[in-house]
Amino acid sequence: MTRPDIAARRALGACAALMVGALTLTACGGDANATSNDGKGGQDSAAKTSAAKIAISAKDGSTGASVNTTGVRVSGGRLTVVKMTVAGSGQAVDGTLSADGSTWKPKEQLERGTKYEISATAKDPKGLTAAANSIFTTVNSSNSYIGTYTPDNGTTVGVGMPVSFTFDKVISDRKAVQSHITVTSSSGQQVVGHWFGSQRLDFRPQDYWKAGSKVTMKIDLDGVEGANGVYGVQKKTVTFTVGRAQVSTVDVNTQTMTVVRDGTTLRSVPVSTGSPEHTTYNGQMVISEKFTQTRMNSQTVGLGGEYDIPDVPHAMRLTQSGTFIHGNYWYNKGNPPFGREGTSHGCVGLADAQGAQGDTTAKWFYDNSLIGDVVVVKNSPDKTVQPDNGLNGWNLSWNEWTAGSAV
Repeated sequence: MTRPDIAARRALGACAALMVGALTLTACGGDANATSNDGKGGQDSAAKTSAAKIAISAKDGSTGASVNTTGVRVSGGRLTVVKMTVAGSGQAVDGTLSADGSTWKPKEQLERGTKYEISATAKDPKGLTAAANSIFTTVNSSNSYIGTYTPDNGTTVGVGMPVSFTFDKVISDRKAVQSHITVTSSSGQQVVGHWFGSQRLDFRPQDYWKAGSKVTMKIDLDGVEGANGVYGVQKKTVTFTVGRAQVSTVDVNTQTMTVVRDGTTLRSVPVSTGSPEHTTYNGQMVISEKFTQTRMNSQTVGLGGEYDIPDVPHAMRLTQSGTFIHGNYWYNKGNPPFGREGTSHGCVGLADAQGAQGDTTAKWFYDNSLIGDVVVVKNSPDKTVQPDNGLNGWNLSWNEWTAGSAV
């Protein structure tokens, strides 16, 4: 899972197209207008006011400015100089001036809880100048929220991959937040959100995504109040591609897994599921992470000291509570369990070699799997996995799923 790109990158150097020029910052306010006279020193004629009117979106003295939409706009003229810096340090914030000179905005998202200064000058068609400045602070982390989401922009995922947000603050106005996130598919499938508690929001269609479809997620949470006095700061569009349709079914009765892709069986392979003491969950589980090798320690999943294996090969996460489908090299070579009996602590094991080397069953399945592929377990004596234990909302019926929507 990845976090969205809300961390501001402070670009060094001012915009190459802009010059600071001779500009005096006023001590008060963000709308000071400079004037030009008739060249006679001002004693013999009235000062002339520029028709250019500058507006800085972040008001002078404000403490909750947007990290996305802060910028400068002018009417009745063209911007000639815009300078933005981090207050105190003077570090420049790079920006972009529009071709017609009417707007300027930072190139990157601003940082939360940071004080900035903007000064700007413009000229009207007669050459008369206007100036404005603002000193402001962006919304800080204590009164703002962000959502970490998956999948990432530009990725290709399996047909079971939901869109999943985890928010760093409790969301009390779920309707406001959900209504500002839209997920659409080129397949035309209806996509609905479902809240798991007050900090997690997932989106999925009624059935698995259509293979080859493009999914677009529009996040428009900037300024959206998710709880009393707590506002969103994210504004971006994320797209990902759904790959081929692969669903693998583990039958605990026969200790086999059948891998089906686009309706065709690729292979049926022997596995070893959970032992009678540590059974494997039933249900539809989505691969959420892949590791060529990873450490597995029984104490991290609430067990005793039964195992601590530093190099489990070809491991793919199925639940947040610790269920994986992975390679097993420590099995009894004289009496392999695969296809015969369950011997694990709840995971699904496949024959493998230490070091993730060799042409093994586990390597084949790992190489042929995507994050977002579905692994279905059936005929286990255990219960069905909880829908929020991992990315496993497919275990809810469509009526149950839509009942969890706030819009």
